[in-house]
Amino acid sequence: MNRLFLLFCLTFVSAYEVHAQTTFVLEPSQSMIMTGKGPGQDATINPYQGQDCFAIVENIGDRQFTVRIQQDGKIINEITILKGESKKIKLLKEQELYLDPNPKGTAKASVDYEKIK
Repeated sequence: MNRLFLLFCLTFVSAYEVHAQTTFVLEPSQSMIMTGKGPGQDATINPYQGQDCFAIVENIGDRQFTVRIQQDGKIINEITILKGESKKIKLLKEQELYLDPNPKGTAKASVDYEKIK
């Protein structure tokens, strides 16, 4: 009976999709790396590190900010996130995700990750 219960629990836990969401306040002079440099250096924990995934970035503040995707020191893409806007960005396993603030004031962002199905 105990083994059956344990098996059920393990099945449920392995089927549960992991999400790591974090909220950030970006000061005007502060650029933040969200993911891509590795444990201890990233501002968020990407549960899909080492594989392609989606980064869901939401502007929860009053000012726009920019999301920057880099790989090997080269900028791949820059995306502006307007007030109240959310964007789903494909993030390849070798890419780094940065949040660049608005130079005119404090911005707020929420970052989440989703598995590519």
